[in-house]
Amino acid sequence: MSGISVRMRYGVLGVAMALAACGGGVRYRPVSDVPVRVGKPYSVRGVTYVPAADPVYDYLGYASWYGGESGNQTASGERFRPRAVTAAHVTLPLPSYVEVTALDTGRTILVRINDRGPFAGRGRIIDLSRGAAEQLGIRATGHAPVRVRVVEPPEKDRRKLREGKEAPQRPVVDARTLAKLRAQLAASGQ
Repeated sequence: MSGISVRMRYGVLGVAMALAACGGGVRYRPVSDVPVRVGKPYSVRGVTYVPAADPVYDYLGYASWYGGESGNQTASGERFRPRAVTAAHVTLPLPSYVEVTALDTGRTILVRINDRGPFAGRGRIIDLSRGAAEQLGIRATGHAPVRVRVVEPPEKDRRKLREGKEAPQRPVVDARTLAKLRAQLAASGQ
């Protein structure tokens, strides 16, 4: 065998071994609703967050979205899937299910919380995956005023979200209710 073909053979083998080693370092948790993890208090950029179950969570604020982290591990241990309808929240248990309503349009979707965040931006209360942002209709704007509230959806909707698919959209919120919610958000100073 010539010196060039030996070097090529070992070079290709070396690259293959290096790539194999990269894939074996992270073990992802299977997508599941059990166990539900509340988690311990944690700090990010000098702010301490205390996760807690909050069955009456119903807040107004802003949503943003993220999607370039494909393949990264979420705080729940699952693989991040940008096209799935998931989100990050600073304190809700992992996983949790929330309805997110865009206050500009009244469109409401069901989202599965499986990650932590957002950690930047005044008034941001949820970071949506790219798939959730597309379903809600805010991907182009990047952020939007929203209402986020904890819900207990039927198992068929939970299963769709665990599989990375969209659950059926919720009924659109009427114009009068949207006006009241926007006024409440404005009055909060956010």
